[in-house]
Amino acid sequence: MTGIPFIIAFVIAVLAMLLMISKWKVHPFLSIMITSFVLALLAGIPLPQLPKVIGEGFSSTFTSIGIVIILGALIGTILEKTGAALTLADVVIRLVGERRPGLALELMGWVVSIPVFCDSGFVILNPIRKALVKRTGASSAMLTVCLACGLYIAHVFIPPTPGPIAAAQTLGIGENLLLVMGLGAAVSIFPLSAGYCYARYIGNRVKSTDDTPIETVESYEALKSSYGKLPGAAASLSPLVVPILLMAVSSITSMLHLEGTVSDLCLFLGNPMVALAVGTLLAVVLLSQTGKSSELFKMTDDTLRTVGPILFVTAAGSVLGRVIAASGLMEYITENAPILQMMGVLFPFLVAALFKSAQGSSTVAITTTAGLMAPLLPALGLVSPAEITLGVLAIGAGAMTVSHANDSYFWVVTRFGGLSVEDGYKAHTLTTLVMGLASIIGIFFISLFM
Repeated sequence: MTGIPFIIAFVIAVLAMLLMISKWKVHPFLSIMITSFVLALLAGIPLPQLPKVIGEGFSSTFTSIGIVIILGALIGTILEKTGAALTLADVVIRLVGERRPGLALELMGWVVSIPVFCDSGFVILNPIRKALVKRTGASSAMLTVCLACGLYIAHVFIPPTPGPIAAAQTLGIGENLLLVMGLGAAVSIFPLSAGYCYARYIGNRVKSTDDTPIETVESYEALKSSYGKLPGAAASLSPLVVPILLMAVSSITSMLHLEGTVSDLCLFLGNPMVALAVGTLLAVVLLSQTGKSSELFKMTDDTLRTVGPILFVTAAGSVLGRVIAASGLMEYITENAPILQMMGVLFPFLVAALFKSAQGSSTVAITTTAGLMAPLLPALGLVSPAEITLGVLAIGAGAMTVSHANDSYFWVVTRFGGLSVEDGYKAHTLTTLVMGLASIIGIFFISLFM
């Protein structure tokens, strides 16, 4: 089957996959693998070649991305368990000030969520939010939305969060993570601004149980004291900043075409896998300084348990992408669908938004969409590293549009934020819609100049 019939079959298969994930509660890994197998048969891929196509797609994820995702997640776990995330939060508060608590919380969440998953980040920072409600008298709902916004934006845009790393690797720009970080930070300005404005709007229109605070400022101090002596700002930042600097030096070395032993060392240390390994070592030093070295085994074990499902879903997405590439669909679309070139970054945004809304997980939406988009990049007019990076960010923008009842983050925000389900839809769900639209508008605007 080729041409239009296969495109129709492809659309039906993807819709069936969404039904399997969202309605019939089939695990995303099984749903994607079943869809890949069915599409491979419909595409006429010879049966003797099918195991090879599936195997190559599956193994490519672990060859290129597995260690990177594991190390990034381990850094986040250590920062969380040592209290370094709280130190980073205090740094942001000192920089922004308590007179702008909503902005402080939003930026704090944005920083903390770079290494820490947004769900756990909200739980970690929620005592600060409650303390700020008590100190400033600001709307609890407004602060809840601001915190949720900042955490969510970094979660879908900025490595070493697993989703953006997986998308970058799948789309062939794994060596350009610094570019993804830089453009991701730039694009973040649009949803940060839109989310903050909407939070101020909705904050006085919904009520939270925290508007009559029960806990006082001491609750935050008690949380800090429970960690013992918190690590300093420099030590807390080093596992994040040093890998970024190493990748920056490597990019500059590569751009200037420098040669020699020193340049080779810079290129080696700037490889994302090596850079994150250095970051992990610095995080382990941090763990030792806080007297928690004995917990490293458990932290690593917990991280592997968390990352495992992400890696397998990512691998399944790569299988689907490899099947699409082997089917000839890419060539047909490239030759017969110029409308895709007109859509550009809008197409991966819409696909990711469909996956996100249907099954809830932003990471699954990112990794699955990246697998689908990989063979279609030329047809979308995304060829250069900068253009592909915008494609990665467009996928991230779609993966935040929208968070509702099938998303665990929705329940974390509403329950810890003291919001009813109805108010959660008004506050959190509509905010993610506003942020997603603001993000893709910003990405599209940037794409006009690249």
